[in-house]
Amino acid sequence: MDGVPEPHTGWTFLTNHARVLAAIADDHTTRIRDIAAHCRLTERAVQKIIADLERDGYLSHTREGRSNTYRIDPSKVLRHPAEAGLTVASLLSLLVQDESHRTTPGAARQPAPR
Repeated sequence: MDGVPEPHTGWTFLTNHARVLAAIADDHTTRIRDIAAHCRLTERAVQKIIADLERDGYLSHTREGRSNTYRIDPSKVLRHPAEAGLTVASLLSLLVQDESHRTTPGAARQPAPR
């Protein structure tokens, strides 16, 4: 089927909700189609995740013509008790990077300067 991303096998560190939120944080005007491709999810899965995030107040959107502009509430506290007190802003500060960092080969393997 065209447009359906290849499935990922095995476990990952992040939930799909965190991936979608980080993709929106990278570009507040991104399209669902682009989020789905970036996160390797179906468009329908992204729509459900966005609905979850909006229902619980983590995300809102405004319609501008044929597109949406999303707004993330950085002060919302993460849901799991293990992350009690941590905010969306603290999560996104770890996940959202400049595109140049993502496309640089080996950037994640470089040791931090001392």
